[in-house]
Amino acid sequence: MEAKLEVGILGFGTVGSGVIHILEEHAEKISQMTGYQVSVKTVLVRDLEKNRRYETKGFSLTTEPSDILDDPAISVVVEVMGSIEPAREYVLQALKAGKHVVTANKDLIALHGDELIAVAQANQCDLFYEASVAGGIPILRTIVNGLAADKIQKVMGIVNGTTNFMLTKMKTEKRDYEDVLKEAQDLGFAESDPTNDVDGIDAARKMVILTRLAFGMNVDLADVDTVGIRGIAPRDMEVAEQLKYVIKLVGTAEEKNGSVAVSVGPVLLPKYHPMAGVNNENNAVFVTGAAAGETMYYGPGAGELPTATSVVSDIITVAKNSKLGTNGNAFNSYKHDTKQTVPEEIFSKYYLRIVMDDKTGTFLKLTQIFAEAGVGFDKILQEPLDEFTATVVVVTHVTSKAQLEQAIEKVKLEPQMQVEAKYQVVEG
Repeated sequence: MEAKLEVGILGFGTVGSGVIHILEEHAEKISQMTGYQVSVKTVLVRDLEKNRRYETKGFSLTTEPSDILDDPAISVVVEVMGSIEPAREYVLQALKAGKHVVTANKDLIALHGDELIAVAQANQCDLFYEASVAGGIPILRTIVNGLAADKIQKVMGIVNGTTNFMLTKMKTEKRDYEDVLKEAQDLGFAESDPTNDVDGIDAARKMVILTRLAFGMNVDLADVDTVGIRGIAPRDMEVAEQLKYVIKLVGTAEEKNGSVAVSVGPVLLPKYHPMAGVNNENNAVFVTGAAAGETMYYGPGAGELPTATSVVSDIITVAKNSKLGTNGNAFNSYKHDTKQTVPEEIFSKYYLRIVMDDKTGTFLKLTQIFAEAGVGFDKILQEPLDEFTATVVVVTHVTSKAQLEQAIEKVKLEPQMQVEAKYQVVEG
């Protein structure tokens, strides 16, 4: 008789429902791959009376976490509740009880991953979190396994579907930020409080996880240079189009001489760049390796079944490890001393939109400030904004972040000019 592997699920929302659906639909395939009959025993819910799309056949619902965490028959706990507490407390309890954990919670892993990984290893338990980044794209396992032999140099990602949807609408329909935000909220892509998405916080948490796996470095969220999309104006979209670029919210982690620079912000991508065509709520992760060169992984960044597919893949890995007796190894054992790249060694082109008094000598003053900082101009566009002011758009030559910041600090001291937008520009 085939052995049983029983699963408890914390949360019965979109992803939890999807996990149950996939485990039922693909039961025979999963059984053949793992040698186990994998089934859900208990699901934690907030409200027992709520109407649900899936019938609760073959498993029970509970409002008591202990019915899962203290049940010796349950060997795998799936956490799809979201938020940090009480999810962190439940995951710790599960690991300490010797249960393997699969989570889709990027906030939990980004902020408390080190602690959870250590507890998992101390208790010989698996802790997997493939679904925490880029939904249905198996990017974490690709980095850990598929690219294990390579030295990864850079990871760039469109890892937030809400902002990508909004930027696509702003570009293709020539609408402003507030307008497309309202549509994203109406469609359920954006929360009523969209801060985490539009200010880049969600993307930054995912970049913390990607940095940990790609470079073995534990970067704090506070060390990710994070800018959101609130400041992007229709004029920026128009100029980018004119210069044959597309604006995307991009997370970047780049290794240089044993240090790493991690950032999230609007970036001008050349139209022919593979990520420039990633539209709507889709995600993509672009990896540069010393041996493999440039590879890109593209797909849905969220959604019930794409995210649930990643969760179930992790459950299958737990089952295979259980069969082989190899549980308790870290998802990623690659570790490296964490060191931040200094601004003097971070190089890029930059796009700047500057509003200034439209009078003789002001533009000359601007060019002098940038020349003194060693920042050259590649492209310059100037047009009147009204009777008294002009908008100047500059694309710099490749310059260090330190030089650019020095120039911008000087500009801030000049009452007749103001930098309203600063975005990185990716070269071809």
